[in-house]
Amino acid sequence: MTEETLEKLAQLLEQDQFELLIPEKMRTESGRISDKASASMDIPLVYLMNDAVESFLVFRNARMTGEYHSDYQGELQASMTRQDGRFVLVIKQDDTVLTLFFEDLELEVHLYEYAYTGHFWVKDYEYLRQLEYRLAILRDKYDYLGEAYCTEEEIKLAALVEFPPLNYCCYPAVPEKYIVPRENPWIPSEKAIVYMKELAAECEDTSLLKMLEFYRKHPAKFWAKRLAVMLHQTKHSRIVDLLSERLQQATADYPRRFFGDDVERKYQQALERAKQRQRELKSQGIRADLLREEPFTIARDSLNYKLYLMIWKEQKGNRVTEIEEYICE
Repeated sequence: MTEETLEKLAQLLEQDQFELLIPEKMRTESGRISDKASASMDIPLVYLMNDAVESFLVFRNARMTGEYHSDYQGELQASMTRQDGRFVLVIKQDDTVLTLFFEDLELEVHLYEYAYTGHFWVKDYEYLRQLEYRLAILRDKYDYLGEAYCTEEEIKLAALVEFPPLNYCCYPAVPEKYIVPRENPWIPSEKAIVYMKELAAECEDTSLLKMLEFYRKHPAKFWAKRLAVMLHQTKHSRIVDLLSERLQQATADYPRRFFGDDVERKYQQALERAKQRQRELKSQGIRADLLREEPFTIARDSLNYKLYLMIWKEQKGNRVTEIEEYICE
């Protein structure tokens, strides 16, 4: 067990987060650990789960006693000791106690491609909200796991969560109740401004470049919103497309999630329907991008596997989109 894994465990406990992936057969209806859990096994603890990464702290050769409630939302109390060459972790959830005996604690990480992820929880300017979402989950990966799990381009892109004209301040991808606000949210970081200026220069977007420099010197909410408006205007569309391209290139070597042959067959059938529609639109001179929404592979959630077509349109000098859904069934 390394100091890094111990720090990660302490981080979860400080946040009152402790989600073990225990098979249902190992628990009784009351939440107590059954006798079947007395044998040693590897038990994963969810560390960071999003569309970019599924990671766990795995208790190796572990056994459990006591009571565990996966839906518990309150404050945790935890203590860890060493006994007879094994670690002993005691977790208290209100009046219930879970004890874990284990030999080692290891970090397990699975990285996935997420540049084509689509979750359409908030309407209007969906393409900017999808960018905001992908950058946010990238930054979580960077913050929780470090540079070792990011490409060089991802490290640069991660800074854009500190660029208010594109982050949750102006284009939140999730409803407000799920947003965790940052300190001084309307103040951009130097890294974010520098990277956006690099992109604007590559696009030869002189007016945007000037506005970025002005915003750099006057980082006020008013100017952030002005820049946010520029990002959805047709005349500045190249920088948004370039951002998407950079994200696609940065994540190209990560795999897509695989859920078995049966799900893959349904996915390919839905994909062909979406591609046929995409070809029809292209023949009419209309651009449509393919996006997907998928569940987790290890800790399966309630999401269905879906595909989307994000159809691009222009409306009074602004780029807007329409969304078509294709369910894999």
